[in-house]
Amino acid sequence: MTTQSALYVGRVTHQRLRPRRHSLAYRAYWLLLDLDELEALSHRLKLFSHDRFNLFAFHTADHADGARTPLRDTIERHLAEAKIAYDGGAIRLLTMPRLLGYVFNPLSVYFCHQKDGSLAAILYEVTNTFGERHSYLIAAPEGQDGVIRQHCAKQFYVSPFLDMDMRYAFSVAGPDEKVRVVVRGSDKEGDIIVASLVGARKPLTDANLARLAATYPLMTLKVTLGIHWEALLLWLKGVRLQSKPAPPAKLISASGARPIPESTP
Repeated sequence: MTTQSALYVGRVTHQRLRPRRHSLAYRAYWLLLDLDELEALSHRLKLFSHDRFNLFAFHTADHADGARTPLRDTIERHLAEAKIAYDGGAIRLLTMPRLLGYVFNPLSVYFCHQKDGSLAAILYEVTNTFGERHSYLIAAPEGQDGVIRQHCAKQFYVSPFLDMDMRYAFSVAGPDEKVRVVVRGSDKEGDIIVASLVGARKPLTDANLARLAATYPLMTLKVTLGIHWEALLLWLKGVRLQSKPAPPAKLISASGARPIPESTP
């Protein structure tokens, strides 16, 4: 059975440029999940389940507002509220799955397609280590050249070492045979941080999932531990801590909407 869902294996990098230089890199993997294929994947694969415990699992409540409402319904509602033109095409989510019941996703990316395959919008879902979540929904630019470039103002507290008065610039290629997502955080003086994920596509099969479990044991836990370890290193380097504001009142920040065309009689 042919599916659009897939596995990506690659690398995550973070570079802090100022006031102290700091960098990290680690190997990682993600699932690209077509939201219409979740149940079929759960039935086809022995090592993957939807909303049930397994070696690898995807739980709806780990995303969006934490409810069990089908994610397609939630994302379609956000697109409509943002007045982004969308005709019901595929919605595919790039994210890390639960491994033995645990996951922490600093960034998950939803690719919202039109029925003709073109991209309508990308939703960047950010989760911080305080258990809070916020998403940036940005309409896809017209005249795409294969690399999607988007930007928005920072609305959500993520790191105690980064000010809130920042902007994000996103550069996204794929997902096809490869996927690349680069996020630049900048203030009025220029770039402060550059983070990226790059992965190569592999079939989503039980054999490949078993290889992941053996090659990257406890990876999802290591992500959380790694974030706290790197925070300690930054603190030891003397980077100033920022106070934590209240989270945004709205779960979604939307921008760049192309108005929905009015229907003709």
